[in-house]
Amino acid sequence: MPAKELLKFIEHSPSCYHAVEEMKMQLLKYGFIQLKEDEHWNLSYGKSYFVSRNDSSLIAFSIPKENKCRDGFHIIASHGDSPCFKIKENPEMISENSYVKLNVEKYGGMLCAPWFDRPLSVAGRIVVKQNNAFVTKLVNIDRDLLLIPNLAIHMSREANTGYSYNAQKDLLPLYGSISSKNTFFKTIAESVDVKESDILGHDLFLYNRQEGSIWGAAHEFLSAPRLDDLQCTFASLRGFLSGTRQEHFCIHCIFDNEEVGSATKQGAASTFLYDTLTRICNNLGLSQEDYFINLAKGMMISADNAHAVHPNYPEKSDPVNHPVINGGIVIKYNANQKYCTDAVSAAMFKDLCQSNNIPYQTFTNRSDMAGGSTLGNISNTQVALNTIDIGLPQLAMHSPYETAGTMDTVYLVNACKEFFR
Repeated sequence: MPAKELLKFIEHSPSCYHAVEEMKMQLLKYGFIQLKEDEHWNLSYGKSYFVSRNDSSLIAFSIPKENKCRDGFHIIASHGDSPCFKIKENPEMISENSYVKLNVEKYGGMLCAPWFDRPLSVAGRIVVKQNNAFVTKLVNIDRDLLLIPNLAIHMSREANTGYSYNAQKDLLPLYGSISSKNTFFKTIAESVDVKESDILGHDLFLYNRQEGSIWGAAHEFLSAPRLDDLQCTFASLRGFLSGTRQEHFCIHCIFDNEEVGSATKQGAASTFLYDTLTRICNNLGLSQEDYFINLAKGMMISADNAHAVHPNYPEKSDPVNHPVINGGIVIKYNANQKYCTDAVSAAMFKDLCQSNNIPYQTFTNRSDMAGGSTLGNISNTQVALNTIDIGLPQLAMHSPYETAGTMDTVYLVNACKEFFR
């Protein structure tokens, strides 16, 4: 059941680095060949490959069996990061000479209140030097390690009437009693079997330890951490691996740092996709003109979750565009091009769905309410082709525990499978 497999994928992906590692393992099982950006490539028709950047972004691609250089690039792009808290340098802070808490900062735009009073832990990566080389090691402290305690209602009478959280004061997690002083990085080091003194760098984040759940009167809902955007990431990978991938250059992309603007070397605004596509063409002996033809005949699906109409706040949605959970894939529109859907890309995607009996629905923001954006138009500044922004409908976006539908994952898997046929 795809919903249960999605929850297992999320469980194995407490950080963007773990999500990429999980995808690598699945791609290797399907016979994909791993490439490295700092090595020469030797590509062949009829084979499949993948390459990663920064351990947090990944591009997998399949090359047609024959030299069909003008059939176009078929690309689906999602992102692997989610709003959370990043652990700062020198994180331990002593409070009242009795507690040790950690100094953290917000990553992305998050709902703060749901982070309180729930078990948390730490995941990400550290960098050590071994045999005169810098080596990355994935970290996941797989136990309940931290918690951000609320202030009691007796001491904060305004808590239920609206409260503005101060990230430097209210949102610091409790790590231990005073006896745990100076042990945080020792704990990190022991988890990956290195010495604390070996750690030269780290990218560590808090994550919600609560397991994903399938619930509802008819088991129609699922809730989990990081549904935005691991739900689309999982579905696009499943569809990519299920598709025949024989008629086009089929490309599955996961970018990092969408939640903070994508303007990093591994984000959608970077040259990662452009570099990969041009290296594919050059390696296969295709010309620059062939590259441009493949772009012109190709299509990108930017897959990033969408807002479902909220049962308690229907007035927050557009008056007529009301996507609902389990109602199908959401096509996202915005006049100011926060989403890159236009008449051409919408027609192409609707035709794909209609031809395969895949339900879809539409989303626009209220005209008096600003919405979010995603990676479609940002990626188009580097690699421009017909692109549509879609997503799966969810509630509580950017909460540490979000809610979506059990059937919608199936719809996107099927759409991606057909897109990669």
